[in-house]
Amino acid sequence: MIMSLANEWRPKIFDDVVGQKYVLLAIKNSLNLGFIHHAWLFSGIRGIGKTTIARLLSKSLSCEIGISFIPCNICNNCKDIDDGHFIDLLEIDGASKTKVEDMRDLLDSTQYLPLKGRFKIYLIDEVHMLSKHSFNALLKTLEEPPTHVKFILVTTDFSKIPLTIISRCIQFNLKSINKFEMIKRLEYILSKEKIAIDLLSLDLLANYSYGCMRDAISLTEQALLIGNGKIFSNIIIKMLGILNKKYYFSLIRCLIFRKTKKMLLLLNDISNHDIDWDILLVELLVLLNKIAVMKYLPDINNNCSISEIKFFKEISLFITIEMIQYFYKILLIGRRELFLSPTYKMGIEMILIKAILYIPIK
Repeated sequence: MIMSLANEWRPKIFDDVVGQKYVLLAIKNSLNLGFIHHAWLFSGIRGIGKTTIARLLSKSLSCEIGISFIPCNICNNCKDIDDGHFIDLLEIDGASKTKVEDMRDLLDSTQYLPLKGRFKIYLIDEVHMLSKHSFNALLKTLEEPPTHVKFILVTTDFSKIPLTIISRCIQFNLKSINKFEMIKRLEYILSKEKIAIDLLSLDLLANYSYGCMRDAISLTEQALLIGNGKIFSNIIIKMLGILNKKYYFSLIRCLIFRKTKKMLLLLNDISNHDIDWDILLVELLVLLNKIAVMKYLPDINNNCSISEIKFFKEISLFITIEMIQYFYKILLIGRRELFLSPTYKMGIEMILIKAILYIPIK
């Protein structure tokens, strides 16, 4: 077995990227038509391919054979980019280069021509972490960039990028990876590694990666290590701290019927399991969403299990949309602040007590 699935299976060409169909199509047409923008901005949640696509774009622009959607991967420039030491690709971590002096020093180097590639490429990761003054310094160069310079900006927080920067970039918002695309990719990787996996394990790994392909591969690797080179669904269940659905159903009932004492006893019981408390909140949020959808679309399956459908029918007469919305908001805000609690269990208790004390909206 390889040392790191994530590193070994990082895409080497655009066709290996999971999802992002329309982003890749736009890049392909741009490269084929020769419309090479001076600044590209990729945004989206972590682990969905932003930095990977940025590096592949750098490779396409730097390949010795020519600018192409399919770089050769055999020339020195392509190999150097894959190895992380191509002299004309400068990767900058925005989180550690926040000072305006850092940005000015960086931008001073734009006056020099590339040594090996056709462009000098500046890849700024987590660009939203730059200071206001750093953005202002960057803006001046983006307004009148040298013809031999290209900027590729990457961010997980698009809202923090100044509009003046955005307006000077060609911007792509990457989407979360579809569950079935994740399963297909995991199947492919594991088949190449000659590692057997069942459908339940694939489903669990995809579900609990929440649209993040990198997380799916990391969880797969973790399961392999725990399973001594093999993947078992029961190990994944324990590894992820997944509870039986009956616990989530009971917690929802406690919220609806204001059973505070029963809820606290239930959480004590849950604490005896190897539970991930954050996942408990996530599962409750997912369940509330399904209940809301079933309220409006009772004939739509909405990826619900038989036990979930039975539960929804049971409690549908007792829970209103207003209650669902209130519970969802309290749990969502509580999840954001959970790490501030002395313990996660204590945090969950206080979040659910607050939710139980709801005021019904008439």
